[in-house]
Amino acid sequence: MFKPSILAAFVIAAPVMTAVPAFAQDESADTVVATVNGQEITLGQMIVMKQSMQDPSVAQMPPAELWDLMLDQLIRQTAVAEQGTENAGVRAQLEIQRRNTLATVAVTNIAETDPTEDEIKAAYDKVFAEAEAQTEYSAAHILVETEDEAKEIKAQLDGGADFGELAAEKSTDNSGPNKGDLGWFLADQMVAPFAEAVRGMEKDTISDPVQTDFGWHIIKLNDSRTRENPKLEDIRDQLDQMVRREKVEAGVEKIVTDATVEKIEGIAPEAMDKVELLEAE
Repeated sequence: MFKPSILAAFVIAAPVMTAVPAFAQDESADTVVATVNGQEITLGQMIVMKQSMQDPSVAQMPPAELWDLMLDQLIRQTAVAEQGTENAGVRAQLEIQRRNTLATVAVTNIAETDPTEDEIKAAYDKVFAEAEAQTEYSAAHILVETEDEAKEIKAQLDGGADFGELAAEKSTDNSGPNKGDLGWFLADQMVAPFAEAVRGMEKDTISDPVQTDFGWHIIKLNDSRTRENPKLEDIRDQLDQMVRREKVEAGVEKIVTDATVEKIEGIAPEAMDKVELLEAE
């Protein structure tokens, strides 16, 4: 089924326009800015059109030019829409769009309630109150395909070879060009055998070959440090969003739970494939 876009109206030749008189000071969303064959285009529609602009360069146009552009677009859309035929599919689509718009308004109203300081503190405690400080590791590795290759590289390192140079030459993963450096990470971010090996290493030591699903690793532990929990003030914005999100989820759940819902039995799921039903007048 053809899905029309509001932007498709640009392909239609521009209609003849008449001058629009200046607005009174008490203009509203219902203020008429143009008519097309008797159908009204309102200031509210213009406002919504501007809010939906995705192209920053268009939104930054001088107000008068942007006004003319959007009004022309709405006039074309309105004129062409008269030639469209309403059917079951169109009505279904319009109803879904109407409900989605109203649902968005409802969710926005819930989310706009500012969290209290107690709610922010509770959100922080929920995440960090019982969280223990974690150890981060800085390490490098050399990854090869076979155990024999790994043992040979370990022997070269034990003999004084430079770890970074061997990583750049031998490692098969994308850390090679960076001398095998993996940066800082939590052990749990790595696969289990790698993580277990790192936890048991001392600073500036090099491991024996370690096998994972990726191959064989020679690991060098550069350093380790304790990562403290962040301070509340440092993540206040994230906590604010967390509280708002939870309020929305709880609010939506309550609305749905309180709703009177009746599911009609006897309609086969395969009925959703009968797209021909959408063509009915």
